[in-house]
Amino acid sequence: MPKHETRLRVRYAETDQMGVVYHANYLVWMEIGRVEYVRSCGFNYKDLETLEGILLSVVDVQCRYLYPARYDEEVVVRTEMVRSNPRMVEFGYEIRHAEPDRLLASGSTRHIWLNRNMRPSRLPEKYHDFLLRA
Repeated sequence: MPKHETRLRVRYAETDQMGVVYHANYLVWMEIGRVEYVRSCGFNYKDLETLEGILLSVVDVQCRYLYPARYDEEVVVRTEMVRSNPRMVEFGYEIRHAEPDRLLASGSTRHIWLNRNMRPSRLPEKYHDFLLRA
């Protein structure tokens, strides 16, 4: 699946004393991008959790910060699946200014599938066509 784009506007609460977006908010934006990526595949996390009892746990996060984002700027989170198998999935992200187009940060997250008992599990086969394409 190609990259999915999610647009966000920087809220004042996301900035720090220096007037720039606090670094941890980039991880929140990655999560928003990931949720919207999955939604664009035709289903959502809530269904995986409530109907299937499958949870997606973060096991690794990487983020490289290049330029700051500031209050009221529009940013674009580009999300793609980097690799996946029935036990894990990795997403890649680019966080960019909308105008002018400028890379602010790039990163990735790796996840494993868990069951309700928080034990490693496998993604149910009916979702393989959606999430095991990479």
